[in-house]
Amino acid sequence: MKHLELAERLSRISEPQTIKMAKLSRELKAQGIDIVDLSIGEPDFDTPAHIREAAKKAIDEGFTHYTPVAGIADLRAAVVKKLQRDNNLEYLPEQIVVSTGAKQSIANAVLSVINPGDEVIIPTPYWVTYSELVKLCQGKVVFVPCGIENKFKITPAQLKAAITPKTKLFMFSSPCNPTGSVYSKEELKALADVFAKHPGIYVLADEIYEYINYVGKHESIAQFEGMKDRTIIINGLSKGFAMTGWRLGYLAAPPAVAKAAENIQSQFTSATCSITQKAAVAALNGPKDSADEMLAEFTKRRAFVFEQMSQMPGLKLINPDGAFYMFPDVSSFFGKSYDGEVVNNADDLCMYLLHKANVTFVTGSAFQQPNAIRISYAASMEKLQEGMKRLKAGLEKLA
Repeated sequence: MKHLELAERLSRISEPQTIKMAKLSRELKAQGIDIVDLSIGEPDFDTPAHIREAAKKAIDEGFTHYTPVAGIADLRAAVVKKLQRDNNLEYLPEQIVVSTGAKQSIANAVLSVINPGDEVIIPTPYWVTYSELVKLCQGKVVFVPCGIENKFKITPAQLKAAITPKTKLFMFSSPCNPTGSVYSKEELKALADVFAKHPGIYVLADEIYEYINYVGKHESIAQFEGMKDRTIIINGLSKGFAMTGWRLGYLAAPPAVAKAAENIQSQFTSATCSITQKAAVAALNGPKDSADEMLAEFTKRRAFVFEQMSQMPGLKLINPDGAFYMFPDVSSFFGKSYDGEVVNNADDLCMYLLHKANVTFVTGSAFQQPNAIRISYAASMEKLQEGMKRLKAGLEKLA
């Protein structure tokens, strides 16, 4: 008798470690255990008042019906205005597709351009979802390891060496999750010069952490000659406007890609939430004060966490230029043990710190960097102080 079976594609993907650690943390909290969760990349701020008011107004006015798949006209116009204002990039509204979170925007983009067997270059460390989406499309992931000595950024020489006749897409983020690294204008220009010799390659530029930048103006690879016609910009409101639960992201892309993304989305979700879209218009067209205030607070938290961790023997780290993560090399603790438990890798260290120190981080193996762990400082200073205290105590117990 034939048994019921699930689809084969499920064997190609796995649950993200970021979600797994948050889930474990919630389970332990439910058991009454005091856990400091520094695993999740979510600002601890509330959505600014003027954005919430716009959502309430939309509800009161009955703006609760289906909208166009790619987004309401005033929101697409607001995205166009934002790209011109902040990035000096000219787009038409039909090149913008609004989705239920930037994750769906990335999915739309990958589904639009990747065929089975196409190669996709991803510098590592990288955000976990990139490779899983490529696998779902039966593409081939080509990881390019980028070390701490170059702030975890790919070099032109590495990019050139990774390109083959089958390369179809290059995916990266700046500021980067999980490392906090930021590509400078000069570094992006050097990569663009490599792409100029390979016209058949798309570039997906994930710019969701754009407003969390400690070193100056955000730079987009789309600004260079010939790049806008092949670049798919991904952005959203979760990080810069503390709107994680609202679920709104968008892409700006060449017309053919935008049309394809709209077509794909029409089969999956249609448009995203009408209320969220009205809130997003207020966010993009309104004052940026709240984003600047969050950046100032993240700057203080970054300084505190970096100072604390710099004093912990065995940790090798850089001070990130963007986002809200520390990504220390913890390999000096491999082989050490406590209470009969041996720490063999970053996975073991994260589980040890969770159960013995009651503080949660994400293993670097989730991001293709097995010697590191990701620590989020998108938490209150009170939690960070306690989290650093527990991390220090936990590491000191290992011998």
